Amino acid sequence: MPRSEKRENTTEKSGIPGLRWGPFGILLFWLVVMGLLYAAMRHTLKPPSQVVSVSGDLVIPRARDGHFYAQGQVHGKPITFLIDTGASLVVVSEEFAKDAGMAAGRPTTFNTANGELKGRIVPDITVSVGPASVSGARVGVGLVGPDPERGLLGQSFLSRFEILLSGDSMVLRTKVVRP
Repeated sequence: MPRSEKRENTTEKSGIPGLRWGPFGILLFWLVVMGLLYAAMRHTLKPPSQVVSVSGDLVIPRARDGHFYAQGQVHGKPITFLIDTGASLVVVSEEFAKDAGMAAGRPTTFNTANGELKGRIVPDITVSVGPASVSGARVGVGLVGPDPERGLLGQSFLSRFEILLSGDSMVLRTKVVRP
């Protein structure tokens, strides 16, 4: 038998690792690479956490997308807020309100940047962000979006605090009530 034939047979039996798996191996490799990239991006783009300063102020760092996000609770249920100083109310999705056991409220139509939106307003709800808490806040129900665990933190909460913007931080400070 000629030498070249012997080499081909040896290669066929041992196989080249990349060729043994064929297209499945290539697909698996790229799925792993894409999964790792996705995990790294989620970690990198995750909004930074709020902190409480020594003076008791709530300091909320600006996220990479330029917005301010805060972890809080509405009616005892955890939620991630997008802080919207232009929104009149704290607003949550219908699904969130149902899961939190919120009452029916008064039907209304919200005027948003995207047009009118049917919803309802529920009075006397406790809203908190870190140590900052407001009892008796009005909460709008009807927010539409891809994640029901996200809401807007509007003026029905924010108006109870002084809001200071300093660089890449937003500071919520309890308003001092003077007699």
